Amino acid sequence: MRSSHPRSAAVAALVATALATGLLAGSADAAEGAASADPVRIHDIQGTTRISPLNGKQVSDVEGIVTGVRTYGSRGFWIQDPDADDNDATSEGVFVFTSSVPTVAVGDAVKVSGTVGEYVPGGVNSGNQSVTQISKPTVTVVSSGNALPEAAAVNEYTVPAEYTPAGDPAAGGSINGLALDPSRYALDFYESLEGMNVRIGTSRVVGATSPHAELWVTVKGWENTARRGGTVYGSYESQNTGRLKIQQLAPLAQQPFPVANVGDKLTGTTEGPMDFNQFGGYTLVARTLGTVKAGTIAPEKTKPQAAQELAVATYNVENLDPTDPQEKFDALAKAVVENLASPDILALEEIQDDNGAKNDGTVSAEQTLTKFTAAIAAAGGPAYQWRTVDPEDKKDGGQPGGNIRQVFLFNPARVSFTERAPGDAVTATDVVKENGKTHLTHSPGRVDPANPAWADSRKPLAGEFVFRGKTVFVIANHFGSKGGDEGLTSHHQPPLRSSEAQRLLQAQAVNGFVKQILAQDKNANVLVLGDINDFEFSATTDALADGGALYPAIKSLPKSERYSYVYQGNAQVLDQILTSPAIKKFTYDSVHINAEFAAQNSDHDPQVLRFRP
Repeated sequence: MRSSHPRSAAVAALVATALATGLLAGSADAAEGAASADPVRIHDIQGTTRISPLNGKQVSDVEGIVTGVRTYGSRGFWIQDPDADDNDATSEGVFVFTSSVPTVAVGDAVKVSGTVGEYVPGGVNSGNQSVTQISKPTVTVVSSGNALPEAAAVNEYTVPAEYTPAGDPAAGGSINGLALDPSRYALDFYESLEGMNVRIGTSRVVGATSPHAELWVTVKGWENTARRGGTVYGSYESQNTGRLKIQQLAPLAQQPFPVANVGDKLTGTTEGPMDFNQFGGYTLVARTLGTVKAGTIAPEKTKPQAAQELAVATYNVENLDPTDPQEKFDALAKAVVENLASPDILALEEIQDDNGAKNDGTVSAEQTLTKFTAAIAAAGGPAYQWRTVDPEDKKDGGQPGGNIRQVFLFNPARVSFTERAPGDAVTATDVVKENGKTHLTHSPGRVDPANPAWADSRKPLAGEFVFRGKTVFVIANHFGSKGGDEGLTSHHQPPLRSSEAQRLLQAQAVNGFVKQILAQDKNANVLVLGDINDFEFSATTDALADGGALYPAIKSLPKSERYSYVYQGNAQVLDQILTSPAIKKFTYDSVHINAEFAAQNSDHDPQVLRFRP
């Protein structure tokens, strides 16, 4: 029984009241009737599932102590009943939605009348769980300055090891109607605390401070630990139960949110109401926020390639266009030179056209690339040349008007590009064998651009390179995003991942193209790389590797180093380099320079592979 639910005392008080009433009335029946006539309590509203048994009903004079007041965003306040029942599944706290700035204060004892409802942050189509709340309230302050109910402890001992029950097949995979089992499942534990005053102690930061004034911690320091302090998302069953989002109640103008990187510590006590947020689910909205103690991580620097090694890298530069400040170009350029050691071939994703998001039909990225390569040279890097294929206007997804595309940069002092009838946006490159040598019909060229798999998505860019007399085929990709997928805290369990269907088709198309090359030359050096937007354990990656055509090189790293992106406190793989069978020996590096840091030049970490063709 957790400390915040003094159930036995509450039951004893209720029984004593009922008996006293019964004795006065002269019958046990009167005692039972008095108990059933008690006013509605918060735990009656919350019930033992995710949906209130009083959903849509009017309630009157619901009593509680104000534990938090939110004056911005979804305005309102949280109240908690200090006299808990004896059921750990029923929360003793609830949010009161006021829409206008609340007039109550923390510590007020209040009576609230209004309508019980289930609000779904992000809308019903998001898959998010709902927040039980009282809306259109009438509020009476009974007294002020009251002690707050003791905060429920959220730590490695109280959060269960299992993440979630499986959804009910009869309810479309939803867990909404299932009885909560907070001693067995982490999601049920967090739900049983919805609206309640909770606290964490000193905890490690696993998701850096975002521009939205939030960070992620883990209350389980040992859970799937990344080498540099994060928490690795290594399978669909390793959701990492100890992750919790932290925001603050104080407006930013009044109290700036602390800046933290992965591996830092949020020290001391952080305490406040447990909310459910559209972006990430269960969130401790801190009334009292701990202090950030800086860790030791710094942006990584990869080893320079040896003279006989070809270094190939991929980097998503996050919607780079000429309207970005020069500082962004300079920072990205410095990373290419200092952190990536000036790779011989660099596949870039999210290079925008020459006026960025301005939607006027422009598709050329000449100015973007001129500005970027000049910045690299100014940072002491090589005089990179580039090759790309401009997309059709508004046909490749991404930011409207931005026309993002993949681009090859290469160092002509180290590697040469074999140009063969450069393709256009709608022309497919093919694989042929002439005079005993396998080559592409168009280099640079696009892979199967008419395939429906690439609808409203980036088409793969293929090119032929020569390094020390050896041909290397490189295919740069930016697969469809995860937009539309449900979060790990969805009421569907497992969550619906609708975006996977397109990426699976994209992976099959690229795998088929690689197999065409290997059918002509089984010893061909082929690299498939880019922002794959999917995990190394996903069906997408399996489809890319099908038939042994490719190997996901990030799997050569220890599990604690397999990540290129941090999302909701989970360190995970989105960016990959895959190798053909001929590339037997290589070194691989996921160069952590962005994803773990509050200050980012991109939200992705670049990947580098070095080998001797």
